[in-house]
Amino acid sequence: MNPENRLLAIKWVHTLIWLFLVVVIFYILYSGIFNEINIYTWIGIGLIILEGIVLLVFKMFCPLTIMARKYSDSEMDNFDIFLPNWLAKYNKLIFTTLYIIGLILVLVRSLF
Repeated sequence: MNPENRLLAIKWVHTLIWLFLVVVIFYILYSGIFNEINIYTWIGIGLIILEGIVLLVFKMFCPLTIMARKYSDSEMDNFDIFLPNWLAKYNKLIFTTLYIIGLILVLVRSLF
């Protein structure tokens, strides 16, 4: 497979994983807002914690970003994923904030 196709494959995989994790984050937020907390909420929380551990291990870079870097010299924040550049740039800030809000709501509703 040539480098362009490898980068394209990484971008597709990265985008699909990102989309899945965003759905999980919004589900956690939904669960907290509407007090619809169930086993899937807790599984989702665990998945996002696991993603956070992966990011910590790789010094706040997604392993797919590291792989994609081998095939691109682009300085754009979205070189490795099919997202608008502004969203790729602020992705961690936006979705970590939403996750923390959702997590706090779930914990408050579960404990009180």
